[in-house]
Amino acid sequence: MIIIGLTGGIGSGKTKVLSFFKNKGILCYNSDKRAKILFNSNLKIKSKIKNYFGDEIYKLDKLDTKLLSSIVFNDSEKLELLNSIIHPEVAKDFSNFINNTDASIVVKESAILFESNAYLVCDYNILITAPVDIRIKRVYKRDNSDFNMIKSKMSNQWSDEKKIEFADFSIENIDWEQTTSILEKLLINIKSQFNVTD
Repeated sequence: MIIIGLTGGIGSGKTKVLSFFKNKGILCYNSDKRAKILFNSNLKIKSKIKNYFGDEIYKLDKLDTKLLSSIVFNDSEKLELLNSIIHPEVAKDFSNFINNTDASIVVKESAILFESNAYLVCDYNILITAPVDIRIKRVYKRDNSDFNMIKSKMSNQWSDEKKIEFADFSIENIDWEQTTSILEKLLINIKSQFNVTD
């Protein structure tokens, strides 16, 4: 099994890239989506989150993600604490995910693939980038988020310049048609490099 790591800053388009791989019939793991599920289903996580952030962080037994974001993205220590709770559980969840499949390729998407050292379990790591102004416009259009919150989230992620040192391949995702063309060739090259025949 070949594990491809996929990452990129908020608004870079990594989720769209993940959809490209899904449409190719490749098994994909979305760390962000799985984390959201675990926040609401894993009793150990829920207990720790309530302990550190207060019972009101869960409303009708569902995590208030907006409230949590407003707390952690303005306090690096609290963000670090949150990450220390969720990352080990996501790592376990991913381990279970790959242990229950015989797929030849799995793509693991994570916004903080490098920051969390999750890239170390991957055989090949892809970084999706885009200019900051384009990323801000995309996130604003997608979430109707406050500009200060978007910038705050960006400031808590590594810069593309730092991430690129860890990536095996990077794609600047401005024009989707061009990005798709690059991804098509890249997938052929990865399959060839790792002798994946199906």
